[in-house]
Amino acid sequence: MASGVASVWVPVDDMERARAFYRDVLGLPEGKVTEDWSEFDANGLMIGLNGREDTGHSHGGAVITFQPDGGIESEVERLTGAGVEFTGGISEHPWGKIAPFKDTEGNDLQFYAPPA
Repeated sequence: MASGVASVWVPVDDMERARAFYRDVLGLPEGKVTEDWSEFDANGLMIGLNGREDTGHSHGGAVITFQPDGGIESEVERLTGAGVEFTGGISEHPWGKIAPFKDTEGNDLQFYAPPA
């Protein structure tokens, strides 16, 4: 039985570009860094950027969901100002709101806010 998620590994083509995105745009604290590996703390969940050559970014992979510190609208506005493109904007559902976007390496990310 799995008791939780220990970490999420995200494939990246350009480690420096990806580090800058997760550190400077998303604002996650950076931990261990090597040439082919970088760690970020996402509220106790370790996200590991895994440097690979020619990832190809196949469709249908994992999605990392972040809970914004402020409201989802203000985080979408902040990231849009930093050059991030949101695919479809913010959508509302009975179970909450989501705002999907991609990191600099083409990986699927999204913000999630529970229903009010």
